[in-house]
Amino acid sequence: MNTENISRTARVNRPQRTQIEMQLLSLDQMLPTDHRARSVWMFVNSLDLEPFYRDIEVTDNSPGRTAIAPEILVALWLLATLDGIGSARELDRRCETDIPYLWILGSVLVNYHTLSDFRVQHGARLEQLLVDTVAAFVDRGIVPLETIAQDGMRVRASAGSSSFRRKPTLDKLQQAAQEHVDRLKKETDSEADRLAGDARRKAATERAARERQERLAEALRQHEKLSEQRERRKKGDGETTRVSTTDPDSRKMKMANGGYDPAYNVQFATDADSRVIVGVDVTNGGTDGGELPPMLDKIREQFGKTPQQALVDSAYATQESVTAAEFGGTKVVSSVPRAEQLQQHGKDPHAKQRRDTDEYAVFRARMADPEYQKLYKSRPSIAEFPNADCRNRNLRQFRVRGLVKVKAVALWHALAFNFLRLTHLKELVT
Repeated sequence: MNTENISRTARVNRPQRTQIEMQLLSLDQMLPTDHRARSVWMFVNSLDLEPFYRDIEVTDNSPGRTAIAPEILVALWLLATLDGIGSARELDRRCETDIPYLWILGSVLVNYHTLSDFRVQHGARLEQLLVDTVAAFVDRGIVPLETIAQDGMRVRASAGSSSFRRKPTLDKLQQAAQEHVDRLKKETDSEADRLAGDARRKAATERAARERQERLAEALRQHEKLSEQRERRKKGDGETTRVSTTDPDSRKMKMANGGYDPAYNVQFATDADSRVIVGVDVTNGGTDGGELPPMLDKIREQFGKTPQQALVDSAYATQESVTAAEFGGTKVVSSVPRAEQLQQHGKDPHAKQRRDTDEYAVFRARMADPEYQKLYKSRPSIAEFPNADCRNRNLRQFRVRGLVKVKAVALWHALAFNFLRLTHLKELVT
């Protein structure tokens, strides 16, 4: 007897996708008990979200559409950032298909406009959430803030390289944009045209034209400011200044691949003991030279503590920055700039040079100590750790434009990174 089966005779279970059946399952039952979404929800509910509630105008005793609870939107974006989602439209799709996001929503409806606006409109509040979460661990001694490490990473901007224009072209584009807005306004003011056309489509067209005009006006303002700076550094260089017409705040920077692209400079300051991000800033400066003192001032203001030591690479160790940091009570630990050149000329890079300030001379002498040289070698594992983690979570190119919105996105990544680190620290403590 032949016992070998074929696809027509073998008895197997096949999928039945058209059968209608009733499933008595709640969203809570569909999400595993150890899923990360539950931890995110618990973390968000431990935060002080009262500042977000102050924007909500409707109450139980007033008319209006019911608002979405801020903890839902915070939890959605925090989980999305952890999952590497950087698009409001993609998050909107996940809210319709993925159980973790449906679980957070709990049958509340959202759309990508609401998600997109919430992501970038609360930068100051997001920074306060970051400070509050870190401050609680600072008070308990888990985040000592004795030694910090700072590093910057250049993240590609939303603007394209071809959007950078010189002033004559910017003037022409701005004039054309103004004429376009005036023409659209006249068409809208015509009653016949307004009734005959699609009101919503016209409103969207007018808004797009108005926003383009505003961007070009900002580009001209940025061009004037930037050209003055470049002219002071090198005579005649101001005339070659170019500014983006789509994202005037962005600047062309040298990237890790050796090329030049429109980008922003994201600065993270990390506590050396806990590996927690304690400070976030975003600039459009192409170098890190002046970024250390402002970060130290921010940490001092937000946490009431002055770090005893700051680990930075040589790009931060300019004479002005080191002098300001040392004067403020923070020892700078870094490699000495131009040490090889000084040695080639028979000079000791750790000895005071002719133009050194007293604070910079102390820094030079300190870095001759093997203990501080050993401490400096720990910098990459502290400062570059959050950068690498954020890049792995898709912080490779901003999808928003402008310093304010870009910083808000950077803060979401810092909050997501700290959520994982603080969860780990809690496990160690308990």
